[in-house]
Amino acid sequence: MERKLKALCVSVVLGLGMLSGGCASTSADKTAGGTDGRLLVAPLLPDYKHEVSLARLNEVLGTMELTEDQLARVYYERGVIYDTLGLRLMARLDFHQALKIRPNIADAYNFLGIYYTQEGDFDNAYEAFDAVLELEPEYDYAYLNRGIALYYGERNDLALTDMDMFLRRNPADGYRALWYFLIDAETDRPAALNRLATHRQALNNDEWATVMADYYLGKVTAPQIFEKAKQGLNHPREYSERLCEAYFYIAKAEVAAGRKESAASYFRLALATNIYDFVEHRYARVELGRMANEAGAEIARP
Repeated sequence: MERKLKALCVSVVLGLGMLSGGCASTSADKTAGGTDGRLLVAPLLPDYKHEVSLARLNEVLGTMELTEDQLARVYYERGVIYDTLGLRLMARLDFHQALKIRPNIADAYNFLGIYYTQEGDFDNAYEAFDAVLELEPEYDYAYLNRGIALYYGERNDLALTDMDMFLRRNPADGYRALWYFLIDAETDRPAALNRLATHRQALNNDEWATVMADYYLGKVTAPQIFEKAKQGLNHPREYSERLCEAYFYIAKAEVAAGRKESAASYFRLALATNIYDFVEHRYARVELGRMANEAGAEIARP
């Protein structure tokens, strides 16, 4: 879900070649099916283009005189690469540095808000996403990201308001319908399923995200999801991306069904794909942390 949470990479300053759409080929097609229909995929390897881009950006920072705008942009672009590689601390330092120079980079606030959410620092997360919307009121994904922060911050009513805004801006986007449902279901799952069925009518049958919506609606089984994940692939990385998403959304269904061990296994599989810049990967670890805290609370309960 590259549209989800990954900031749109602007053209690179100083003529540097930056991120490309494709990633290095992996052994993702060498899968083994489990008895429960799960498919195991080899972790995605870093794209060598990212390493080349990092080397170039480091050289620019070390050897060239840059204007403030150029310097802020280089730090931001390097932060995006660090984020893609899962180097969150390095990315965070670069985003802070970019904002120190130019405090009007909405994408940098967006990334920082995501990091605060992952760390459970919800007040700072809300402030970061508010800053995004102050700078760019039409920044769609700030509503998604703030909605997720509110969801994990246990402020579901406000989270649903943001998700409603996010969904209304593109009702044909299956991921918007999925996240609206996940938050809506926390209050009244049967009613949320009815609303998902209504939202499903606006979705394209041929889109991958629609498969996950159909899974929640009971029209598709988990093994069928994994079969569909192999179909219509456009680039080498896409299969791993789809598995990351499938693992996460199936895990959320397993949590709702009370099958915690199965849910934990699926969340771990989502993490194992190494698709660091996908929302499903980002919050799989948060979900595991929530499950661990709930288990600890049950043990401590007299």
